[in-house]
Amino acid sequence: MPPRHVGSMADIQKNGSVEGGLLTLVATPIGNLGDLSPRAVNAMREADLVLCEDTRVTARLFSEFNIHVRAEPLHEHNERQRVPGLIARLEEGQKIALVSDAGMPLLSDPGYRLVRAAIEAGVPVTAVPGPNAALTALVLSGLPPHPYLFVGFPPPRSAARRESFAVLRAAERTGLRATLIWHEAPHRLAEMLADLAIVFGDSRPTVVARELTKRFEEVRRDTAAALAALYEQAPPRGEITVLVGPSPEKEDADPADLDRQLEAALATSSVKDAATLVATAVGLPRKVVYARALELSAAKKK
Repeated sequence: MPPRHVGSMADIQKNGSVEGGLLTLVATPIGNLGDLSPRAVNAMREADLVLCEDTRVTARLFSEFNIHVRAEPLHEHNERQRVPGLIARLEEGQKIALVSDAGMPLLSDPGYRLVRAAIEAGVPVTAVPGPNAALTALVLSGLPPHPYLFVGFPPPRSAARRESFAVLRAAERTGLRATLIWHEAPHRLAEMLADLAIVFGDSRPTVVARELTKRFEEVRRDTAAALAALYEQAPPRGEITVLVGPSPEKEDADPADLDRQLEAALATSSVKDAATLVATAVGLPRKVVYARALELSAAKKK
């Protein structure tokens, strides 16, 4: 269904309120509390209910800005069950604000099911824009700002992560030219960067943005392999965003590059799995890649 907008948006802007139910998506700070807008504070204060990922995190925000509203959790484990009751409350005329622990709701956070259900029920939905880690990292990265593709969190296990990277690499082989953006947990960062180097190559520019807007904000720019080695030696802390620059406009198949990717994949995968992964990434027939993987594997055993 096409998105429905608040019918009396002019009244909201003038009076700060609207008759009937309203779902408001409210962006919250990703680190610096000074980034919370006055409009965001008002949206939470005027709500009948604030939905959040973690009530303990939101309680600190409420305390800082003197907000006294009931807060209830909405997360991946309860969203499906809670949506019908929340829609009923909106249809009764209540105003509900949905906030993230940090940043814009729905981006790597719960809330999509609720928004879709509200749209389908004809409940007005609006948003209070604000901080966003992915876009902040993008403009600080020095990489081309558009087009970009935000992918969210990569799979936690290496095999699945490499497979997801290989799908993107295959899309690049067919014309995708975009800066790629992920979030990642600090304890998986070094392994993720190593997998990026295997799939996207050693020369691709890579950026790690950490603790954005906070006291120890850090943006490091290098290749994925170099950054993987760095964070393997010095495990990071905090909230992390990883970016990879667009692929070159012209790419020619390089046998040496194929061997490099296969050798890296064979270090942790079977011949079959390594061939499947690399074939997807380089856009070559699996039989061709599998044959070369067998040759490299046999040569290693000699």
